Amino acid sequence: MADRGADEPSSRTGSPDGESRVSEDRWSLHQRLAIRELIDTEASYVHMLQLCASDIRSGLHQLPQGDLDVLFSNTDDIIKVNSRLLQDLQETDSREEEQVQLIGNLFLEFQEELEQVYKIYCASYDKALLLVESYRREPELQQEIRGIIEAVVPQAGPSGLSFLLVIPLQRITKYPLLLQKILENTLPDASAYPVLQRATSALQDVNININEYKRRKELASKYNKVEQLTLRERLARINAHTLSKKTTRLSQLLKQEAGLVPRTEDKEFDDLEERFHLVSLCVTELKNNVATYLDNLEAFLRFRPQEYDLDIPEGPAGQYCSLARDLQLRAFPEFKQRLEGLVWQPLCSLAKALAGPRNLIKKRLDKLLDFERLEEKLLEAGSVTSEEEEARHTYQALNSLLVAELPQFNKLAEQWLGQILRTFVALQRDLAKQVLQRAESSLAQLPHHQLSEPAFRKLVEDVLGQTSHQLRSFQENFEKVLPPLAIQPLLPGAERQVQALLSKYGPGKLYQVTGNTSGARTLDLTLQRGQIVALLQNKDTKGNSSRWLVDTGGQRGYVPAGKLELYHVIPSEEKLREQAQPREDFRHLTPEPTPAPVPSVPTRTQVIAVYPFVARSSHEVSLQAGQPVTVLEAQDKEGNPEWSLVEADGQQGYVPSSFLAGALSPAPWGWNLPS
Repeated sequence: MADRGADEPSSRTGSPDGESRVSEDRWSLHQRLAIRELIDTEASYVHMLQLCASDIRSGLHQLPQGDLDVLFSNTDDIIKVNSRLLQDLQETDSREEEQVQLIGNLFLEFQEELEQVYKIYCASYDKALLLVESYRREPELQQEIRGIIEAVVPQAGPSGLSFLLVIPLQRITKYPLLLQKILENTLPDASAYPVLQRATSALQDVNININEYKRRKELASKYNKVEQLTLRERLARINAHTLSKKTTRLSQLLKQEAGLVPRTEDKEFDDLEERFHLVSLCVTELKNNVATYLDNLEAFLRFRPQEYDLDIPEGPAGQYCSLARDLQLRAFPEFKQRLEGLVWQPLCSLAKALAGPRNLIKKRLDKLLDFERLEEKLLEAGSVTSEEEEARHTYQALNSLLVAELPQFNKLAEQWLGQILRTFVALQRDLAKQVLQRAESSLAQLPHHQLSEPAFRKLVEDVLGQTSHQLRSFQENFEKVLPPLAIQPLLPGAERQVQALLSKYGPGKLYQVTGNTSGARTLDLTLQRGQIVALLQNKDTKGNSSRWLVDTGGQRGYVPAGKLELYHVIPSEEKLREQAQPREDFRHLTPEPTPAPVPSVPTRTQVIAVYPFVARSSHEVSLQAGQPVTVLEAQDKEGNPEWSLVEADGQQGYVPSSFLAGALSPAPWGWNLPS
């Protein structure tokens, strides 16, 4: 007892060493409590996530699967990451002396994984809240959902889904606070202090990056919408502010084109954009080709010669009819159905998926013009307004998002496109195999069925070679006897525009659009087939020779070079008469020409198309050389005799009168070869 009493005054007064030990013990106690809070709350959090993923999600079976995917997002991925984090945290309990340092290292190791899974969840959080809000407008459904949640998580209360959805957001933002609490109760000279300090800073950076990613996603969602607006709706959106912005951007663009101000160079993005447009072009071309393929397949299926009474005895013909009937009723319809489901529909989905990034790329150019103008102002004035600063940040966020995600999108789009092509090839191979199997019994009827495969292949190659030679000879002789092609006249009303382009640029610069073009890129023009333009430059600003700069007479822009061909200006009437006269060499092969380029053809007269003509609008009709044509009116509605209203193959429309001949010789020109 005496010893104990002697010790008490010493503990009350306290020596420096004793006070230091008490202080260290106090720090150690608070540190252990902070660590225990981190581990215990992590265990509770993981348990709550598991309840959400299993019991609650499975209980909400009345909701569509799409809604469940939005509500619970990537919760499964979060559970995997946090379960491993919890296990590693609990294992540090057995190493108390170095526990703080181990915890710091753990969070540094998990930094990237935590950011990856939580940024996806946080980016979809707003969509989930919109769904929750929509459920509140249905009281019965809302009550049912609340009952399911309260049965599993009573503390959710009336908040229901909102209470559960916000838990991951609260957790990721709490990590820096929990680590800061441990750091505050760690002596600055402790070996674990720097590691824990870096871990705290790393988790703060994770939250900053998640917020920035969420902001970029919201920005992309805002500009990603592809709205189909009428002209009236577009005009209704125009106001003084939008006019001012567009005028300023146009001014900035013109200054750059004129070389008055420098253009921001971003080779990384330019390469990504070029790659994206290449993929987009491939998808568009493949979609057009598959659409044409399906149309031809549909026309092929409508033609059924095996149903006609051929009045031929049974034998090879009967076997052919049986085989053709089997293929028409089973093999080809099944192939068409698989082609639509496995090729056409995925291709349409891919084309639709390209619209969003294409819209973002266009919007980036607008924001880049704003950014460049504000950078100039910042250099000159030294400051910008808060609204202008927000515009600068908008461009930077949009550019960062595209640079980060466009490579992944391009890669996925290329893989998607490649898979579609491989599927198309596989379907063709399966169809050929199926047809050969069904035709196996008929192969014996072929005249060369006894030949070996190499010998048969050689026979086919020889026959094809001979036929190819005959076709080439026919083509050469046909070109010799074919009268020179007349130049297609312009559409009514377009002469003045062409004359203006002709007087400004000369005939050597005029080109005709061979197919409709849809402007997919910045400064691209949307033109109709047959339209006349003037060539300004045979490459774009990046030196790409596949895009030509042209002038339509009203606006300038870029057009794919493959959609342009040199336009031959319509010669004078005297020149047309000379062209219409038969050449001396082949006078015996040509019909008697009409004396004038614009013949007077009586109404309801049967004539012949002397030259081929391609319709360039719905008011015209296409013709083939030698095609019979019925003239309905020998002039257009304005009395112009250069155009005639005709009927050909059941279709009515206007064609150039100079393309029609009023009489035929017994043997039409161009069809008999010289001996």
